[in-house]
Amino acid sequence: MNMKTIGVDFGGTTIKIGVTRGVEICERAEPLPTPSYGSPAEIMDAMCATIRGLMEHHPEVQGIGLGMPGWVDFGRGVLYQLTNVPVWNKPEPVREVLTEQLGLPVVLDNDAKCMAYAEWKEGAGRGYENLHCITLGTGVGGALIINNRMVRGRRISAAEIGQTSICFDGRVGPFGNRGALEEYIGNNEVAADAAALYAAAGTPKSVEECTPLLLEKAARAGDPIAQKIYNDFAEKLACHIMNIMYTVVPDAFIIGGGIAKAGDLLFTPLRDFLKRQLFPVHYEDLRLLPAHFGASSGLIGAGLMARDYVLGVL
Repeated sequence: MNMKTIGVDFGGTTIKIGVTRGVEICERAEPLPTPSYGSPAEIMDAMCATIRGLMEHHPEVQGIGLGMPGWVDFGRGVLYQLTNVPVWNKPEPVREVLTEQLGLPVVLDNDAKCMAYAEWKEGAGRGYENLHCITLGTGVGGALIINNRMVRGRRISAAEIGQTSICFDGRVGPFGNRGALEEYIGNNEVAADAAALYAAAGTPKSVEECTPLLLEKAARAGDPIAQKIYNDFAEKLACHIMNIMYTVVPDAFIIGGGIAKAGDLLFTPLRDFLKRQLFPVHYEDLRLLPAHFGASSGLIGAGLMARDYVLGVL
């Protein structure tokens, strides 16, 4: 199916918008800086303005898909709150607003669900009926596909793994939830922990010098602190994967975004930690797969959702 749609991949740092045709990205707009806007209305107006510009270049576009990182009511098209965007702190009828402004069918889902949709339908998870997808970035998101169906929950997004606990008396999450995974392996938290370790070692670095990419380069160059950060990250992520493995036993885990781009630097210690924690049969069947579409998974998935929504199969 060659239908053109527009996908929106909404992040805590930037909002990426592009025209898609299946898994092809036909055109990307200039990313919008998320922190620059003072209210949900300003954010939606900015997205609509960018989308209109793309629609002028691609008048054959038939639908719009949005992936937004927060508490989404898929059925109603409402976004309740964006955890990492402080100005978005109350429910907004995103689907209704954008449909009215743009005159096209609009589908709204959690951004991790969009990433998972792309990987499940056309990427690393194609052919699997049971998947757990994990997105690593400013926040930590997730999605579950069980028996070839996306699990979305009764009212709001299921599989919000960033808010699940890896330590019952650990760091406090944004909703009072102790040990929240995102408080340990979100990009900002990793950078802050790395900066603290460098400072304690007498070789101070700023948080800006501790991005996943810069830490990866340092670790590969033999920097023991950067190597420790990756090892610690793998141990914490392994705790989450272990819990899901014992709960669901999916066919595969798909990991994308941020620090996951480090390949063996992450996946090798991750497998080592999981081998120590899983029943042998679970470990023998363990499939840890990098996201096929990489950083484009969310945008492609939003576009695919829009296509299937227009076709009436979503």
